[in-house]
Amino acid sequence: MESLGDRGMRSRIIKLLSGSVVLVAAGVLTDWWWLMGVGAWMLIAAGLIEMIYRP
Repeated sequence: MESLGDRGMRSRIIKLLSGSVVLVAAGVLTDWWWLMGVGAWMLIAAGLIEMIYRP
């Protein structure tokens, strides 16, 4: 059973993942490397939070 804290952390991870997809897609379409880089770092952050928070 998930607690309220678990749901809050899960929603943060989902927001980071969806934000990274949007930024990487926008970076690819506009050919802005810095936008793709920010999206990649957001994806890395979401992965690290997932690994650390949910071992």
